[in-house]
Amino acid sequence: MQIRIARPARDLERTAAFYRLLELPALASFEDHDGYSGVVFGLPDSSRQLELVQHEGDPPSPTSEDQLVLYLGSAESVRQFSGRIRAAGFEPRPASNPYWERNGAVCFVDPDGYWLILSPDAW
Repeated sequence: MQIRIARPARDLERTAAFYRLLELPALASFEDHDGYSGVVFGLPDSSRQLELVQHEGDPPSPTSEDQLVLYLGSAESVRQFSGRIRAAGFEPRPASNPYWERNGAVCFVDPDGYWLILSPDAW
């Protein structure tokens, strides 16, 4: 079984650039396919994908619980990727759930307002 998580993007180029900082491979992209444009990224296990989709009109507003959590397996990996994201101009933010900070995760908000949580835990 495979799974693809799709979510709206307000600024597809900027949001795709944010996720490229994680060295996620772009598996596919499409422009104006029945009014939709998007990028599909492969997640570390090839059976999971993240699709960013832009469509005319306003996408829904994300909440603090709209999160993509990446369990990176080590504090060093969290430092590496969070450093790359910070160098691109994004600062970590405290998540509403204190669990993440207690467990060494670093949290960012992507250009569309969705949370990215980099956790040192291995799931």
